[in-house]
Amino acid sequence: MAAPLAKTAVVFAYHNVGVRCLKVLLAAGVDVKLVVTHEDNPAETIWFESVVALCREEGIACITPADAASAELQAQVAALRPDFLFSFYYRNMLPAPLLAVAPAFNMHGSLLPQFRGRAPVNWAVLHGATETGATLHEMTVKPDAGAIVAQTAVPILPDDSAFEVFGKVTVAAEQTLWRALPALLDGTAGRLPNDLRQGGYFGGRKPEDGRIDWSLPAQQVYNLHRAVAPPYPGAFTEINGVVYIIERARLSRLAPSSLPAGLSVVDNRIFGVCGDGRMLAISALTADGVPVSAPQLQSALAASASAR
Repeated sequence: MAAPLAKTAVVFAYHNVGVRCLKVLLAAGVDVKLVVTHEDNPAETIWFESVVALCREEGIACITPADAASAELQAQVAALRPDFLFSFYYRNMLPAPLLAVAPAFNMHGSLLPQFRGRAPVNWAVLHGATETGATLHEMTVKPDAGAIVAQTAVPILPDDSAFEVFGKVTVAAEQTLWRALPALLDGTAGRLPNDLRQGGYFGGRKPEDGRIDWSLPAQQVYNLHRAVAPPYPGAFTEINGVVYIIERARLSRLAPSSLPAGLSVVDNRIFGVCGDGRMLAISALTADGVPVSAPQLQSALAASASAR
């Protein structure tokens, strides 16, 4: 008896999750007919792995269309007659005509229905969540709304940055797909409800969203720092038109301070004083990409005070 033909797929993928999940499909013997990905944005810091490079290594056809909703792309995908469509951190929504081509599944970087939408890891850290994960779910026209196939949880530790949590979520995505894929391919995978009354939708984040409001409690300011710390654009504040970015910081264990809110220098150490008097101990601060020392910041603060 002839061996059953391998299942075929068209994969929409980007970023580390895209690379790892594509490797899972290949390891499972899925015949990936086409990969759709993005051109890297020259204005963005590219710290993650390349789907394009993986496709070159594996000899997989790979395209980077500007418009995921184009009739040309839909016709190209439909002509391949794939058994499945997969989306692994592809940044555009797939329109209804594409979703009608084959059963479609997405890997989302949270424990749905929590943190639906864009930048789920960053939002989870910003909101002080203690747990997140990866969820494989059916794709629908409404984002992150389809039934859940499988999910894997990971912890968010109190001092984890979004970058560190994203590494955990990448592994969780790989594990989730690896466990669920055999049943998904043979049609026996179960489904769990995705209760949209829980959680909520979140939009994309811009560098400007990292601006610090020092009147907030220290925990909230610290969560912002953790959520956008490098390689993301960073939490920042301005003094006399100079933008200072917090590269590394921890919540200080010192008693609350009576100093005014904002950056300060105490005993040759840099602190960020918050609205509740608690402080961030800042171990790396930059301006225009150049490290700023405590004496340099002290001089800038003195100049700002005399200019008032």
